[in-house]
Amino acid sequence: MDRKKALAHIAAIRASSDMALKPAELDQLWAVLPTVRPEEILGMWKGTGITTGHRVESLLAQANWYGKTFHSVDHVEPLICRDEHGALFSDAELAKGEASLWAVEFRGETTATMVYDGQPVLDHFKRVSDNTLLGVMNGKNVLDEGQHFYFILERV
Repeated sequence: MDRKKALAHIAAIRASSDMALKPAELDQLWAVLPTVRPEEILGMWKGTGITTGHRVESLLAQANWYGKTFHSVDHVEPLICRDEHGALFSDAELAKGEASLWAVEFRGETTATMVYDGQPVLDHFKRVSDNTLLGVMNGKNVLDEGQHFYFILERV
């Protein structure tokens, strides 16, 4: 898959709320996207899980996950959620703390990676556009039947 086809495929994913994908398709998309540096992704991002049947999808839905806020490379709120009144808050309890941004090698490429403070979980990011990232969750006890959880972040 070339980058142009990958961008069109990601646009279709973003436009559809019920498109289910196979993790292998997402692996192919990931492979053709460019890496990103940690300091390039600072700011608030709205998140959308990509439907693959991964168990993290339902956990984030139950938490009313909104997205992530990268205040600086050393200060990240990994789970911004909505409370019962719709207000945004950082769910540090569910995230087991906060996080930081590092440049980490994943699948042979070094890219921006969010490292959780309190659990062995890494979220790697690649650039779809200046305002859109593809993320993949990795780490101990994160794989679901050998598959990663994928998500999209859009700059707020």
